[in-house]
Amino acid sequence: MTVWDELVGQDAVVAQLQRAAQDERPTHAWLFTGPPGSGRSSAALALAAALLCEQPDPAERGCGRCTSCRTVASGSHADLTHFRTEHNEIRIDDARELVVRAQDKPSVGRWRVMVVEDADRMVERTSNVMLKAIEEPPPNTIWLLCAPSPMDVLVTIRSRCRPVTLRIPPVEAVAELLETRDGVPPALAAECARLAQSHVGVARRLAQYDDARERRRRVVELPLRLGGVADAVREADRLTKLAEEEATADAETRHEEERAHLMVALGAPESGRMPPSVRSALKRLEDDQKRRSKRIRTDTLDRFLIDLTTFYRDVLTLQLGTGSHLVNSHLEGPLQDYAANSSPEESLKRIDVITRTRSRIRTNAAAGLAFEAMAVSLL
Repeated sequence: MTVWDELVGQDAVVAQLQRAAQDERPTHAWLFTGPPGSGRSSAALALAAALLCEQPDPAERGCGRCTSCRTVASGSHADLTHFRTEHNEIRIDDARELVVRAQDKPSVGRWRVMVVEDADRMVERTSNVMLKAIEEPPPNTIWLLCAPSPMDVLVTIRSRCRPVTLRIPPVEAVAELLETRDGVPPALAAECARLAQSHVGVARRLAQYDDARERRRRVVELPLRLGGVADAVREADRLTKLAEEEATADAETRHEEERAHLMVALGAPESGRMPPSVRSALKRLEDDQKRRSKRIRTDTLDRFLIDLTTFYRDVLTLQLGTGSHLVNSHLEGPLQDYAANSSPEESLKRIDVITRTRSRIRTNAAAGLAFEAMAVSLL
């Protein structure tokens, strides 16, 4: 299996990146853009692996078999820096640390590769810190930035990067990937690929966890349970609690593992009073974990809203008679009834309500109140 196999339905992008990996002097900065599920970070990591691949034949770079390809995939390659923020924004201290790391010479490969996900989360001040390093990096440093669209990145940054535009892969391609790589039964793979709207990561999660499919079902069926204001308030409360439970379960496991690893790394005693340096390190870790928990919760709520949008997307499809496949085909009967009792204009207004709610939860707005206002507006 090569590093390119993850990029299902992206043949043009794969060809572009393969040519770049074979070049002796590839472009020093790249910007990978595409909607959620298009594989931005996968494409960036595939290029990183190909650039660091040990194959002597340029045409074979990105083999997926050599030590470099495998260590890039695991995130442990000495010449790879893979940065993913756990916060709502990329902090300026993180940007400064990345700039310092970018000055290091490669230790085992030909290049030092800097992969930065969520480049759209850099405010202008943070972008300016990284601008000079991206504009004129050391000779053997290559920057790979990821963002939903070029407009989400400061113009001074994107103008210095070579663009790579990805698209959502076909449902059939995602289903085939789940079958061949993850051993998912064909029927389940096709269902999960459709429900995830071709988002590979979401489709895999739905295929692997029954409770994930059940949570999605509860979210998508929310409009069918809205009979009045009392129902709207109750359902909004249920959704926010559901997101809280999912985010907490995800965070707690990671937090305990991080604390255990930190204690081992610091040589902390198993019991008794902790030295001041250990207490200070644990306090910093706990502060970071609190901020990350907020990000996980926000991302979970956002995923719920994306799933909820598919209900009204299907309703609008039926109302306009577009002939497009329904995302939630298992609800075809209720969807037809809902479409018959409302208008396309009402469906568009409800989609706009969900879109505004997605924007609100990324700010300091209380998620519970935002969801209540949304649920009432969906009546």
